[in-house]
Amino acid sequence: MNNVLALAGVVIKELYRRKDFYVLFVLTAVITLMLGSVKFFNDDRIVRFLKDACLLLIWISSLVIAITTTARQIPEERESRTIFPLLAKPVSRAELIMGKFLGCWLACGLALIVFYFFFGAITASREHALPAIIYLQAVWLHWICLGIVVALVLLGSVVFTAPSSNATISFIIVVGIMFCGGHLNKVAVHMGGMAGTIVYTIYYSIPHLEWYDLREMLIHDWVRIPWLPCAEATFYGVVYSTFLLGATWLVFRRKTLTV
Repeated sequence: MNNVLALAGVVIKELYRRKDFYVLFVLTAVITLMLGSVKFFNDDRIVRFLKDACLLLIWISSLVIAITTTARQIPEERESRTIFPLLAKPVSRAELIMGKFLGCWLACGLALIVFYFFFGAITASREHALPAIIYLQAVWLHWICLGIVVALVLLGSVVFTAPSSNATISFIIVVGIMFCGGHLNKVAVHMGGMAGTIVYTIYYSIPHLEWYDLREMLIHDWVRIPWLPCAEATFYGVVYSTFLLGATWLVFRRKTLTV
């Protein structure tokens, strides 16, 4: 466990030494402040539009951070040849994968706290209210969702050789699942036959990342969701992340490390 935590700490330090997070945060902050300064903030429809735009920026920024940070972990270790002394020490390949995953996941969590704290402060200053419980649920489920994304990209990093191709393919898959994954069962009903069966299989096989998107609840100030569905979504995310990490380990343990 000490090896895993040490590797995770290196990943977290690496993220905050790079400019990716700061550029995305400054961009989100500037756009949020510009939208928050609109004089029509007393109109409910305007408020909802502004909150929708800001939350969309937070989701995009978090996905960019998660995918780009994870995609370069193992390939950069291999290219710089630092992976060889790492594995020469008493660090197994499973510990390397877990350390990279934990570091990327925790770094995403810290980024989410910064983004949502800033968004909540701006919203509370305008609406004079802050539903803390629903914000806590939104951050938690968003973080669980990013855990699945990090595990998926980590699997791609041991399959694809180039970080750029892994990041591009992963981003397309994640965005496709979030926008289309929840509607595949409806498509399968209309298709029928073998094609419908294939679409149904895809529907039940993919991780349903859209379940973790609570933007509508924050935008419309709905009441918090019950804790049981929140716990079920957490369990689903943990199981799916574990499955993806297991697949990553199976591929990585058979992979010959060459430069």
